[in-house]
Amino acid sequence: MSAPDTLDIPKTTARPGPFDWYRNINKQERRTFWSCKIGYGLDGMDTQMLSFVVPTLIAMWGITTGQAGLIHTSTLIASAIGGWVAGILSDRIGRVRTLQLTVLWFAFFTFLCGFAQNYEQLLIARTLMGFGFGGEWTAGAVLIGEVIRAKDRGKAVGMVQSGWALGWGLTAILYALLFSVLPPEDAWRALFILGIVPAIFVIFVRRLVKDPEIYREAKAKQEPSNPAKFYEIFAPGILFTTIRASILTTGALGGYYAITSWLPTFLKNERGLSVLGTGGYLAMVIVGSYVGYVISAYLTDILGRKKNFILFAVGSFTIVLLYTQLPVSNGVMLWLGFPLGFFASGIFSGMGAFLTELFPTRIRGSGQGFCYNIGRALAALFPLLIGLLSQKVPLSVGIGAFAAVSYGVVILAALSLPETRGRQLDAQ
Repeated sequence: MSAPDTLDIPKTTARPGPFDWYRNINKQERRTFWSCKIGYGLDGMDTQMLSFVVPTLIAMWGITTGQAGLIHTSTLIASAIGGWVAGILSDRIGRVRTLQLTVLWFAFFTFLCGFAQNYEQLLIARTLMGFGFGGEWTAGAVLIGEVIRAKDRGKAVGMVQSGWALGWGLTAILYALLFSVLPPEDAWRALFILGIVPAIFVIFVRRLVKDPEIYREAKAKQEPSNPAKFYEIFAPGILFTTIRASILTTGALGGYYAITSWLPTFLKNERGLSVLGTGGYLAMVIVGSYVGYVISAYLTDILGRKKNFILFAVGSFTIVLLYTQLPVSNGVMLWLGFPLGFFASGIFSGMGAFLTELFPTRIRGSGQGFCYNIGRALAALFPLLIGLLSQKVPLSVGIGAFAAVSYGVVILAALSLPETRGRQLDAQ
């Protein structure tokens, strides 16, 4: 009897791992993933620089907190406009080209901030920078959302958006290094000047990253005489989706701004907690933000988009209640920084994938750009309204009321929208 040609050995199936989705994507998809993630990180780095140098500018130039707040507000409003315009451009000239333009824009004007000689010049440069940082979010979210397959889209887009927290952490490190070796009057300028670094990144994107195949198919089918028009997102068949998605983003961003704008002031001035000024507390918030982005990225594919939004909305409101209603010590406050960053940032992890899936390819950039950035523009008013309300009631009441309304709006909007987990995108 001859030996058998093959041995009948039972095959073992490897247990799926958390990063199988990444191992299964091709080279072009990986290039797109890393270009978008690095883009978000550099965006976060440049955007967060202002919050670190404001105390120095107040001391050196004698600007008021109101003037400092105006820079923040004008940047947010500009970013909302820039994000919408970038969405329109991404439908017209391509996702990758729009990403390149927005990165170059915010890098150049961040660099220009380092040469400002007075408050007015800084206000103008920073406001112009806002157009680019808002636009980069839209271009990057649409690009990565169209490249990754449906079952992994939430994980990939969420992991890309976690780059924001890494950029925030990088700014904190650069700030600590520069202010330890340079006098304050030079250190803040050096920090902004380093903001030009993302411009180098554009060379990488230009050479290695291509527009998604689904976008190129849609453009090929498009009649030259009938290009995509941004106002199509208000057409009868899509208007209701546009409105509900805009309400969702307004609630999520409004809650985030309510927490990040006024909670530190409340804790420092009314609770007298000194830990807020330490690097340890900031590190806890940044680490919490990154972990929140990552966990939410996986949960949005496991639970679905809607359930994930509701989970993080409830978590965000709960942490606000703990901060504003319970007496806490410096030690407790230090550890609460982690869940604060976790829930407040993690809620955005599923936003890019969800908005990508809600709109057809032809107007996806316009729809995503409008919904996210009209939410940003409306939410930018929340810090002002809380400040006005706090003249009549305690600040804790104002923060709690706006957080409750904001995250309640998120839950209602999420329930009203369709579940899009696993939705296949097409060129139509």
